[in-house]
Amino acid sequence: MVEREVREPGPGEVRLAVGAAAVNPTDIGLRQRGDDELPPPWVPGMDAAGVIESVGDGVEHLAVGDEAMAAVAPRRVEGGAQAALVVVPAASVVAAPEGMTAEQTATLPMNGLTALHGLDLLGLAEGQTLGVTGGAGLLASYVIPIAKLRGLRVLADASPEDEPLVRGFGADLVLPRGDGLAAAIRRVAPGGVDAVFDTALLRRDMFPAIREGGALAVVRTWDGDDMEQGIRIERVQVWTVLERTDWLQEVRELAGRAVLVPRVTGTYPPEAAGEAHRRMEAGGLRGRDVIVFGDG
Repeated sequence: MVEREVREPGPGEVRLAVGAAAVNPTDIGLRQRGDDELPPPWVPGMDAAGVIESVGDGVEHLAVGDEAMAAVAPRRVEGGAQAALVVVPAASVVAAPEGMTAEQTATLPMNGLTALHGLDLLGLAEGQTLGVTGGAGLLASYVIPIAKLRGLRVLADASPEDEPLVRGFGADLVLPRGDGLAAAIRRVAPGGVDAVFDTALLRRDMFPAIREGGALAVVRTWDGDDMEQGIRIERVQVWTVLERTDWLQEVRELAGRAVLVPRVTGTYPPEAAGEAHRRMEAGGLRGRDVIVFGDG
């Protein structure tokens, strides 16, 4: 825990008193490797929910006292969302869904933007088929229902105990997770799926499941070319869309309709943030742990 000065918001910015900040896999990378271009201490976190504390000139869609959620870029001098007070571009902030706690709201922005960004890159048309790996995870739980709203056929994977959960997200067919996933997809989609949204980081193992000319949406990093084995690679880089206010508004609206359902797996005070990071690093969470500041 460190104390730092937090500046006033400039034009087009807001200052958010953070009630809760979610812990995501990307935070682990920043904690482990830091950033060569930034001096420590590094502050992770891309998801924040709280109350607007002050606003800069030109901000019209938010006001002091509004409950809000923010998508935060952690690789900046001011750091990320896991802080009690953050200054962010107003374009990265929208009102929180009504009736949700700060803990619930904090799980929405980054994964919601990632789901919308990946689906936008894949560009599938109504009636086409999408495979989703890591079907029980939080990101997949956002990708699947949004894909269904767009008229896609969705095939997802899950362990036997998670199959009802993934069906509840809206998947048309749930297949066993594991080494035989690509072959299982080919059995139910003999021509191959039109695209795979790879939330489980299976990467090239999913190539056999995809038709010639299809696409693979990859999260985090990709070590190859933009086209491999006749498959288009789409890199989902959520930091490029953190100021898509329209998409954040869509995430808010979908959460308000319970299309997107937040899943909080644990809450921790800032002093216990290390435990939240350990749990995320261990894997297997079916949602997000959240760091709670103040009363949340």
